[in-house]
Amino acid sequence: MANEITHQLEHEKISRLLLNYAIPAVIGTMVNSLYNIVDRIFIGHGVGPLAISGLTLTFPILMFLQAFGMLIGSGAATRVSIFLGRKENNMAENILGNALTLTFIITIATVVPSMIFLEDLLLLFGGSENTIPYAKDYLYIVIPANIFTSLSFGFNAVMRASGYPKKAMVTMLIGAILNVILDPIFIFWLDMGIRGAAIATVISMAASAIFVMYHFISKESLIRFHRKYLKLDKHIVWSIITIGVSPFAMQLAGSLVNVIMNNSLQTYGGDLALGANGIITSIAMLFVMLIIGIAQGMQPIVGFNYGAGHHRRVMETLRLVIITATCFMGVGWIASLLFPQVIVKGFTTDPELVGISANGLKINLSLLIVVGSQIAISQFFQSIGIAWKAIFLSLTRQFLYLVPAVLLLPPLFGLDGVWYSGPISDGLAAITAWLFLWQHVKKLKQKMIY
Repeated sequence: MANEITHQLEHEKISRLLLNYAIPAVIGTMVNSLYNIVDRIFIGHGVGPLAISGLTLTFPILMFLQAFGMLIGSGAATRVSIFLGRKENNMAENILGNALTLTFIITIATVVPSMIFLEDLLLLFGGSENTIPYAKDYLYIVIPANIFTSLSFGFNAVMRASGYPKKAMVTMLIGAILNVILDPIFIFWLDMGIRGAAIATVISMAASAIFVMYHFISKESLIRFHRKYLKLDKHIVWSIITIGVSPFAMQLAGSLVNVIMNNSLQTYGGDLALGANGIITSIAMLFVMLIIGIAQGMQPIVGFNYGAGHHRRVMETLRLVIITATCFMGVGWIASLLFPQVIVKGFTTDPELVGISANGLKINLSLLIVVGSQIAISQFFQSIGIAWKAIFLSLTRQFLYLVPAVLLLPPLFGLDGVWYSGPISDGLAAITAWLFLWQHVKKLKQKMIY
């Protein structure tokens, strides 16, 4: 099995290889985005527009917690790919064991303070007396169960990176299908409202976590958990963190941006503007997660071939991913410009919320077409282990450009200023990513193996 996986990564045609890895990854990431989308659809129709606003308040806290899971999972996945490319399977298993121990330590260290200061955080994040009760009902259930999210998402990335893309896809499908089934049961039939959505999410994540953990104790896995590798090694921990810090920084920056956005939305649009942003974010994430899935499919191919010194295959993979990502984002871009109201009505029938959301969607996603290449280039640098470039590119859109835009534009243009901050940051981040890639390609071409 091990020889078959490494032979495919090293010799199979890039387009076929990317298809094999990207399709399961795309299904997995799209399924991941469905957790949020399904919750919002059922809550919007079953509880009300203010409940959607309350759920939007949970974004910064959940993104903060998920950032630490990504720190470990993404870092471990990249390192595992590189060591497998070098035929150093023992080191890959050492990475895996350290990642498991780190996950439990960091989860405890982040969950406890989040629970203690929950109400204060929600007030700080733009909550009101109308929306905070909904947010608390959801988070009091979801936060303590965050370990399932970290294990499911983090080690799903390692599963895919070690040569099991289809199994990684099944991991996410298990949780998503359960969530779709359980949401209406708990929200409508048991009349539990937003608490029901939280319970459905926790059960679904727990099922996914059990599946992925079982994989890494099974003898069928290329790499497995071993007790001797559970003890933390400072060099291993550092190698995981230095790579994982890129998606971690992006997620953490996203959490901070959400705080700033929520306060600006509350100031210039009130509670319903907050709910509108929740809807817009869900729709945007559907397209973004599609591209992230394609980029994740690229990761084991690029990581392995970079480790093996096959630079021509590395660049061929990146080129194909950028073209594919741009085409898919183009579809989302056209849909958001031409049919904003139709899309928004899937989440709510409240006339006022539909109007605010449709206007925001049309403006906010007006440069969505350029986002695909930016994500692909950022993931490329992460996949080849150049952490600082991946970190910087991850932060450009989420922090370097978006935060100033959110602070400067709303005082001039009101609520529309909040929406316009999105396309401005998208455009600037894409330009920056392409400049970084252009500089790197000049150096890489000199090393290509023909």
